[in-house]
Amino acid sequence: MHFLDQAKIYIKSGGGGPGAVSFRREKYIQYGGPDGGDGGSGGDVVFEAVEGLNTLIDFRYTQHFKAPRGGHGMGKDRTGASAKPLVIEVPVGTQIISDEDRETVLADFTEVGQRVVLLEGGMGGRGNASYKTSTNRAPRQHQPGIPGEEMWVWLRLKLLADVGLVGLPNAGKSTFINAVTNARAKVGDYAFTTLVPKLGVVRHKGREFVLADIPGLIAGAAEGAGIGDRFLGHIERCRVLIHLIDISGTGEGQDPIEALHIVEEELAAYGEDLENKPRLVALNKVDLADEELIAGFAEELKAAGADEVFPISGATGAGLERLMDAILGYLPDKTRTETKGAEREGPEDGSDGEAPEEWSPL
Repeated sequence: MHFLDQAKIYIKSGGGGPGAVSFRREKYIQYGGPDGGDGGSGGDVVFEAVEGLNTLIDFRYTQHFKAPRGGHGMGKDRTGASAKPLVIEVPVGTQIISDEDRETVLADFTEVGQRVVLLEGGMGGRGNASYKTSTNRAPRQHQPGIPGEEMWVWLRLKLLADVGLVGLPNAGKSTFINAVTNARAKVGDYAFTTLVPKLGVVRHKGREFVLADIPGLIAGAAEGAGIGDRFLGHIERCRVLIHLIDISGTGEGQDPIEALHIVEEELAAYGEDLENKPRLVALNKVDLADEELIAGFAEELKAAGADEVFPISGATGAGLERLMDAILGYLPDKTRTETKGAEREGPEDGSDGEAPEEWSPL
């Protein structure tokens, strides 16, 4: 499945049905009079966040959405049928943004089942029976019904994750997320192995959280260099960021200190308060360096602004438990639901058993 996180669509609510002009023509009734019913209301345009969707790819092939109009009024004072609403399903994390300025957020879906009526259907028109008065016994006027509303909007998907993973290309982010989650990200010895965001679920010490990996940042990403900073929106909602740095400097030919500054500058240039989010600096690929070099770079990173440095190796697993412990301190204290009445039994090897299927945009 292809991943798409932005789409422009046209939406229109249904117009109200016209009222009817009708008169009674029944045998043995001396005075018939008007009996035209009102028109029905048009359908609303409703957006709903649902489970099972994690991309906006469907909106690439269908960009126009029109709700049905209300039914016509009819004789014998029959009101036209009101149209059913048009429900557009979107992934959790979707924002609806005005096309006029590309900034105004009209709706933000953060929970499954959340519904928003974005455009209301038009009211049905009045039939001639509603115009009857003591002095106007045979009215012929009626209303055509109020037209529906229409607009262009942008849909922007921001994946919901607890922890975000940032770093230069080839810093080892894909290897890291494969090591700590149930994701299976592509790993390769070249830049920009990750082309779209990837999600994985971490299970550590009886707790779970979602980790998001985004494509690597390079100098000038805010101006569009490399893949740019378009995927940084997927970590705006994260509680904490992990800044992964390659101790060998092979990713972009930069030493760890310069790599730290490059990514921090791009986060600040992007804005949205990313530069103020808590972050943990992880010095990756320590299996390729000696203790003296690791200690030296750790001290330099602290001098450059890192609060604490975690030497790790995504390939061997060294230092990962300590880093996961630190992440738990930034997350709400939520534990997995256990079987009621007793603690759930696990495999004899002490593992958590088979992990549920991963949630990923790929």
